Amino acid sequence: MLDDPPLRAAGGSAAFFDVDNTLMRGASIYHFARGLAARDLFTTRDLLRFAWGQMVFRVSGNERAGHINAAREAALAFVAGHKVDDLVSLCEEIYDDTMADRIWEGARALVQRHLRAGRRVWLVTATPVELADIIKRRLGLTGALGTVAESVDGVYTGRLVGDLLHGPAKAEAVRALAEHEKLDLESCTAYSDSYNDLPLLSLVGHPNAVNPDDDLRGHAARNGWPVHEFRTHRRALRVGVPAAFAGAVAGGVAVGMARRRRV
Repeated sequence: MLDDPPLRAAGGSAAFFDVDNTLMRGASIYHFARGLAARDLFTTRDLLRFAWGQMVFRVSGNERAGHINAAREAALAFVAGHKVDDLVSLCEEIYDDTMADRIWEGARALVQRHLRAGRRVWLVTATPVELADIIKRRLGLTGALGTVAESVDGVYTGRLVGDLLHGPAKAEAVRALAEHEKLDLESCTAYSDSYNDLPLLSLVGHPNAVNPDDDLRGHAARNGWPVHEFRTHRRALRVGVPAAFAGAVAGGVAVGMARRRRV
């Protein structure tokens, strides 16, 4: 791991953390789906299909717009009509039981280092904002930006508010947040494992690669970015860790299927 510059307390700076495989070991939505399966709300067959789909996506790197839109529509079709409170309740229970111990200790140390320096710390993830907000609260962070499903009177409508928080959309969201919070992006820091987050990493003055994929590792090396490696073996297989947005969309399907079985 390369050391990043000493942190200085600054009211106009913040640190932005991706979640899947950056802050947390594996994909948060995959762990959530496993929690549903353990509660008989999601079958083993569904879980295996879910994991296989993520692995295929990870290997193929297929992120064409048509596939994104199809997956998004499928997720929203399942979620529509279900209560937000039901989803949040499940997220809280499963996070505490299944996901809390998957936070990388090295990433937790980075978070605490920023907090001690007086910096605001935000999650920026394609994971549904309900789950991102629970992680934020459990870790004592400042805020969370995630994919937002529209709701009216506490019930999901089946539409998104904006786009999936993936790739360039993350950078746009952080830019808007910086303007609202009067942040100096040049003094801000960002952490991610994925080359897909290059727009976000390039937006701040202090980009960092965490458990990076090969493309991001190469880019970081060429540009002198700090690299933080928390995995025991760099090339160890990461089960259920797709590109971040794929996990979020598939997670929407998982949640919808679970709720559908309960009604």
